Amino acid sequence: MRIIGDYKRIVGFKGLSGKQYRDLVVISELVRQQRALYTHKSHSIEGRIVSISKPHVRPIARGKARMLYEFGAKLSVSLVDGLTEVHRLSWEAYNESQDLKGQIETYRQRYGRYPEVVCADRIYRTRENLRYCQEYGIRLSGPKLGRPFKESQKNSALLRERRRIEREDERTRIAVEGKFGEGKRRYTLDRIGTKLRATSESAIQLVFLVMNLMVLYRRKAKAFFVVLFDILVERLRRAFGKQIWQLIAA
Repeated sequence: MRIIGDYKRIVGFKGLSGKQYRDLVVISELVRQQRALYTHKSHSIEGRIVSISKPHVRPIARGKARMLYEFGAKLSVSLVDGLTEVHRLSWEAYNESQDLKGQIETYRQRYGRYPEVVCADRIYRTRENLRYCQEYGIRLSGPKLGRPFKESQKNSALLRERRRIEREDERTRIAVEGKFGEGKRRYTLDRIGTKLRATSESAIQLVFLVMNLMVLYRRKAKAFFVVLFDILVERLRRAFGKQIWQLIAA
């Protein structure tokens, strides 16, 4: 819900401030939703409001043992060469598998070619996405669809190789989950206290921006120390001769 306009000029509400009028509109919508739920004996309604101060927040069903619902933004991100990009940020629940094609096309526009491998969660392995990846020669991680192997084929070299590739893809995919954990643990991604939708989205984007800057910083720092070490080794070689050079190289 988005409230716009000059609140003080509205007839009958001249004594209310902008925030008070906004809260009044949100509460009116909340009452309407609760009346509709009671009338229709339902437990769900589109655009359900769960917070008066943050009417854009929606309950998202997760089905986890710790909590059935989570409240906040839902993100669809990709990880390329250690850098994270947010492709979609929504306060409504959605199916992430719809974002795969857009992420791959964004990669093609940026790097001039399609990726060789996409390591994604199982929810992305729909038949439509598999056909799309097969059309452009992209290997989508995970087990193939169809019938499982027969008993006589379970110890075959082909099956062992396929399982090895699946394990490697899974280890690569875990890095994306690790980025969410890093953002929550070190960059307060799960403790954003802003109330407005625009400021909350800006804060989320800034978290990933800082994470990417830290990746670039560590790379620069590593390259600096590598160059410094090479200079030190070269000076030691010139100062002490061939023997110390062979000792350091070993």
